[in-house]
Amino acid sequence: MKTVVITGGLGDIGRAIVARAQEYSRVIVIDCLSEDDARVIDCVARGIFYIRADIAVADQVKDAFQKVLIFLDEKKSYLHALINNAGITRDNLALRMSQEQWDTVLDVNLKGAFLCSQQALKRMIKQEKSYIINMSSVVGIHGNPGQVNYAASKAGLIALTKTFSQEYGRRGIRVNAVAPGFISTVMTESLSQELREKVLERIALHSFGLPDDVAALVSFLISGQADYITGQVIALDGGMY
Repeated sequence: MKTVVITGGLGDIGRAIVARAQEYSRVIVIDCLSEDDARVIDCVARGIFYIRADIAVADQVKDAFQKVLIFLDEKKSYLHALINNAGITRDNLALRMSQEQWDTVLDVNLKGAFLCSQQALKRMIKQEKSYIINMSSVVGIHGNPGQVNYAASKAGLIALTKTFSQEYGRRGIRVNAVAPGFISTVMTESLSQELREKVLERIALHSFGLPDDVAALVSFLISGQADYITGQVIALDGGMY
């Protein structure tokens, strides 16, 4: 049976991706929450293998994927897909942004995805077919005031996606990026009504997306029905302009 590894699988979008993936595969979640957190307890209760790790730390990523490999061998499974979904924000205007705010976001969002992909590729290159999905953002395409660090990290994921797809396409590894726009999550629910209206005016469908919209696209990209798609960045933004 196939196994899907999802980083940041305990947030709003992550949980939706996990729920979809559980319909057709075993699921491993890598996140930084402690094992006694209610979200982790619920995750484990649903039959998900949970690994606690800070993906910005190379040694922790290496240890986490050692556990992934043990799981795969014990279950006689294979690494079908890695979903690099983990991400954080530390917003500020560029002139006010601290080095810590810059480094923290780039370390988790970009370096973390690179480190996880690097470890996953060691197993994937031995398989007939595998998938890597990087969770970028429309901010990585268009930029956004007050989020220079976040935008840079998400733009970096696009470059990482395109490069990995060229390096490992001949090994049967499809690498794509999903770039969500405004999705209804805890983060967007905190926006003021005035800002929400301004954003909605820029979206052709005049509504925010749902976490399951993102999960559905991810599922399609790793389903085997989209195998001639690689190195692409797919905007999921409701027609945002």
